[in-house]
Amino acid sequence: MVSERGLQVLRAIVQDYVDTREPVGSKAIVERHAFGVSAATIRNDMALLEDEELIAAPHTSSGRVPTDKGYRVFVDHLADLRPLSPAQRSAIASFLDGSGDLDDLLSRTVRALTQLTGQVAIVQYPSFARANVTHVELVDLGGGRLLVIVVTDTGRVSQRIALVREEPTEADLAQLRARVSSVVVGHLVGDATQRIADLLAASIVPATGTDAAAHAILRVLAEELEEFRQDRLVMAGAATLARRESDFRGSIYPLLEAIEEQVTLLKLMTEMVVDAKGLAASIGRENEPFGLIEASVLASDYDASGTGARVGLLGPTRMDYPSHLAAVRAVAHHLTRMLEDDENAR
Repeated sequence: MVSERGLQVLRAIVQDYVDTREPVGSKAIVERHAFGVSAATIRNDMALLEDEELIAAPHTSSGRVPTDKGYRVFVDHLADLRPLSPAQRSAIASFLDGSGDLDDLLSRTVRALTQLTGQVAIVQYPSFARANVTHVELVDLGGGRLLVIVVTDTGRVSQRIALVREEPTEADLAQLRARVSSVVVGHLVGDATQRIADLLAASIVPATGTDAAAHAILRVLAEELEEFRQDRLVMAGAATLARRESDFRGSIYPLLEAIEEQVTLLKLMTEMVVDAKGLAASIGRENEPFGLIEASVLASDYDASGTGARVGLLGPTRMDYPSHLAAVRAVAHHLTRMLEDDENAR
C-alpha cells in the first residue's frame, strides 16, 4: 500500500521528470518540494512506489522515472487540471473564430491545439450519416467544368468538380440544379446516396445533353456523400514527434504510421472511455492492442448538432497531462459552442 505522502512523492516525480527529462532522485525532491522530511524518508517512499511498479530506474542511477502505471495513477488521482490562461483562451478564440466551413474549422482546431501543447493534435469528424442534405448548388467554371456544392444541416459544406461534355446555358444550370436537388435535398446523407445509386443503376447514361450532365453531377454527388459517411480525422503537428524522439525508447515509426493510415487512431479514440469531466486518457502499454505502447492519447468529446465526436492529442507518455488535458477540454468546449452558434444562425 502507498501512503498519502507516497502519492505526493509520485506527483513530484512525475512533475519533475516532465519538466526536466531527467530521472528524479530523493535529494532533488527534498530540495524542490516542501515535504518536511529527510531524503532517507523520501527514499523509503520511493522504494514502496517502485515495489508497486509506479516508478522505475531507467539505469543504474539513484533517479527514478514514472512507469505507465505511475502516469495512470497520476492522471486518475493526482493531476489537478490547470485552467488555461486568458492569453491561451484568447489564442483559441482567435484561431477558431471566423472560420468558413466545418473543414476549415476543424483544420484551425488542430493547428490551435498543437500550438498550445506542442503535441500531435487530432480531431475526429462527426458522423454525417444522419445529416440531412439541405442544398445543392452548381457553378459553371467554363470549359465543361461544373463546381458542385453540397450542404448539410450539420454545417458540412463540400465542393467537387463535375466534368460535362457540353457548356450549359443559364437555363440548363437551373434545370440541372432542380433535377439533382429533387433527388437528394431533404434526405439523410445515407438515403440520398442510395437514391442516387438506384437512379443511376436504373437508367441508361445518355451521351449528350442535360441528361448526360445530370448523370455526371449525380455520380460526383454520390462520391462526395459517401465520403460524408466515412469516419476520418484531421491532424496537425506530426513534425513534433521528430523533435521529441528522445522521449521514445524505440522507433517513432509506429506513431507516424498510425498518423498516416488513421484507422488505428480512429479505433483507439472511439473506444476510449471518458470520465466525469468528459476527458479520456490512454497511456503507454494500455495502447498495446493498437501498436502504440510508447504513446499517450488524450481526448475530449465535442458535439456537432447532436452528433458526438472527439478532439485529442497524441504524444509520448512523458507529457504535461494537467495542462494538456485542460487544453483538450477547452478546445472541445469552444468547438462545441461554435458549432451550436452556427446551427442557431441557420
